[in-house]
Order: sequence, then C-alpha cells, then structure tokens
Amino acid sequence: MSNWVWRGLRSGVRTTGYPSAPEAAAGVSPGFPLGATMEPGPAAALVAACPTGALSERAGRVEVDPRRCVHCYRCARAAGGPLPWSNDYERAGVPDGGQGAPLGAAFGRSLHIVVVDAGDCGACLHEVKQLASPYYNLHRLGFFFTPTPRHADVLVVVGPVADQMRVALEKTYAAMPDPKRVVAVGTCALSGGVFGPSYFSGAGAAGVVPVDVEVPGQPPPPLAILHGLLVAVGRKAPARLAAPAEGAGAS
Repeated sequence: MSNWVWRGLRSGVRTTGYPSAPEAAAGVSPGFPLGATMEPGPAAALVAACPTGALSERAGRVEVDPRRCVHCYRCARAAGGPLPWSNDYERAGVPDGGQGAPLGAAFGRSLHIVVVDAGDCGACLHEVKQLASPYYNLHRLGFFFTPTPRHADVLVVVGPVADQMRVALEKTYAAMPDPKRVVAVGTCALSGGVFGPSYFSGAGAAGVVPVDVEVPGQPPPPLAILHGLLVAVGRKAPARLAAPAEGAGAS
C-alpha cells in the first residue's frame, strides 16, 4: 500500500486543468466537420455519403448539422474533396428555441446530476461515467451524480428515448424540484441518430422533456459533456450549434 501512495505522490496531479485552462492532451475530442464551399459534384457526393443526414448543400456550400453527426469520418476521408475538421471540444449549445436561464451562482459549485439511459447504445453513457474518473474528476467543480431525481438539479439524458423509457423519463423529470435543467447528451438524444425516429424510439429527448442544453457527438467526449454542465450553470458560454466556415475559428 505504501508503494502505491509513494508512486502517486511522485507522479503528481494528473487531472485535467479544464475549465481553468484549455486541455492540450491529444485525443480528447473527435472534433466535428466544418462547412466548406465546394463544387457541385464533390458536394453532392459528400451529402450522399453521410449516413445520418448531417450534411446538406446550400448555395454552393456544404453545411453541417452537428446534432446529427456520428463521427463516421466519411466526409473527412472523402477522396473527391474532404471537409475540413475542427478538434474543438466546447461544443455544447442551446436549442434553436432558446433555453431556460442558467441555474446561476447558487448551483455553480453545488450541482447534483441524475442520468437517465433512455435507450443508449452504451457509448454516450460510458463517456458520462468518465466524468467521475480521476482524470476528469467532476467533483472538484462541485458537481455530483445522484441516484434520485428528488435530489437532482440537472437531468442528463442519453439515448433516443426508446418507447419503453418514455414514461420513466417523464416521471424522472416530474420528480425533480424546481429550478431544474435538462442536458441532452449525444446525437441520439438530440435527433434520434441512427435509431430514430422509428417504430421503437423517438427522435430525441426534446419530444418528451424540455431540453435546455444540447451536447452533440456520438459519443461526445467527457470534456464536451462537462462543457454542457458548465453552460447549464452559467460558468461557460454556449457554442453555436452549427459548424463555422472553413478557415474560421471554432465557436
């Protein structure tokens, strides 16, 4: 036991410095494709290659809907004209119709989170679990997971909301005290992804509960989810849920 303690003291702190400092470690985000101006032929080929309809062509540009992107990389690896790529991880934004006001300073360092698996394939749920690991350590920010909705301030939803989980999600939200916020995590929770809408699932959490913050990606990395929680309490500004133009900085 003493050897492990000594080894830990020698290795020092390995927890990410985010949000106090940018995270520079390699591989912390799969990133997102960026919109770009392209010739009609390559543009049409890219749009056709996207399996979830995340790409569209308009006025000579390929536009990206990050709510539908599943990181298949087909658009980044296209031989005829790949799209540029951003490795930014601060991708959490607010729905088109806006959100409830951030929970504010009272919750900024005292936030309890309940997670509902609404038919997730396991990928997004795994990334949410990583927030409690030593590297991401959400507890240092005053954020905690709770098993009961009656103690929760934020509801995190993963999955497209399978029919069998619709009532459970509604009851979880209803049991939470006000004020409360909903953070939808992952493409499935935002748009249904590759699973919905279908005969067994919906098109995301917004059809069942009011969504305040959206975290795109399939799955989004832990830092993107952490950014979404920080947006929910007003400690970080939301990103634009649209890819910036080629050559522009990430939002």
